Amino acid sequence: MTQDAPLISIRDLVVKYGDNLILDHVSFNVYKGEILFILGGSGCGKTTLIRHMMGLDTPDSGRIIIDKVDITACDDQAFQHTQRKIGILFQSSALFGSMSVAENVALPIAEYVDLPKTTIMDLVRMKLCRVDLSGFENYFPHEISGGMKKRAGLARALALNPQILFLDEPTAGLDPVTAAEIDELISDINRNNNTTIVIVTHELDSIFSLAKRIIMLDKEKKGIIAEGDPVFLKGHSDNPFVRTFLNRRSSRESLTGS
Repeated sequence: MTQDAPLISIRDLVVKYGDNLILDHVSFNVYKGEILFILGGSGCGKTTLIRHMMGLDTPDSGRIIIDKVDITACDDQAFQHTQRKIGILFQSSALFGSMSVAENVALPIAEYVDLPKTTIMDLVRMKLCRVDLSGFENYFPHEISGGMKKRAGLARALALNPQILFLDEPTAGLDPVTAAEIDELISDINRNNNTTIVIVTHELDSIFSLAKRIIMLDKEKKGIIAEGDPVFLKGHSDNPFVRTFLNRRSSRESLTGS
């Protein structure tokens, strides 16, 4: 990347669970407008890393700087202001089953913005239209498909027009056609809104369709073993695990857990 100032900067991040060291002095940057993928095998710390980047967990040491604010050291007001710049899609979509699709999408708007209910619902309909879910406002999560749940979760992540999207396994468990549709939607959001997107996945179809840059974590090293263009790394990485990972015959193999 040629940008001088990163939008997100991870510096010497250390994460432990009890005596178990998960991430050991991990450092990298994310630049405005890019789609960065975080890859790695089971138990390497992918989800752990993205949860810390989201501000959901606190590291043992190190810095996480988002748009010039260190969220590991700032006060509550600065933290909340930074959180408004972030949208999150969890692997399970994390929709509330007792709420309609519209009510789920309205939650972050109602929490952060003082607007009349009618205005909030207008915004909700716009977000659902953005992800091709017009007409499904009153459906409940159990009444829609897995791909539609992902779209609804993405609409909620987009509710506050975030600068940054964090997506945890956005196409996991979906059939190839639906997964490709989600990938195209992610690309469209990035292209039209210049949204910076960080994705955790092991889906090769998504990686080679969307990524210009990846970082790959390793369970043994407890940090980054590769960074760069996945197409280049697929054929030219000097690390055999990286080449094996990126050359798997089945792009829908399951490497669950982080």
